[in-house]
Amino acid sequence: MITPMNIFAGIPENSTGEFLETICTGGQMRIERIVSRGHKSEPDFWYDQKDNEWVIVLKGAAKIEFEDGRKIHLTAGAYVNILAHERHRVAWTDDEGETMWLTVHYRG
Repeated sequence: MITPMNIFAGIPENSTGEFLETICTGGQMRIERIVSRGHKSEPDFWYDQKDNEWVIVLKGAAKIEFEDGRKIHLTAGAYVNILAHERHRVAWTDDEGETMWLTVHYRG
């Protein structure tokens, strides 16, 4: 029997850190849900990932900054595809509510 899950359920309310959960993996793909509450990358930190990353904001808002100076503002429903080794960081997330991300990491 398949039991449906709810992407908005089961999130710790009093977490002081960013909440990250892998919800599905297989082959060369991983899907994660992330909940940020005003979290952002450290000033000198850049993600440099070996896999591509498709990101959608399901709730809240965020800004992603790329090493080349581009900045992208994401609100609920907005998504972006970040290529492998495209250095980026989370510049800002909404500090007055939750920002929920869904990320798909994949190769190829």
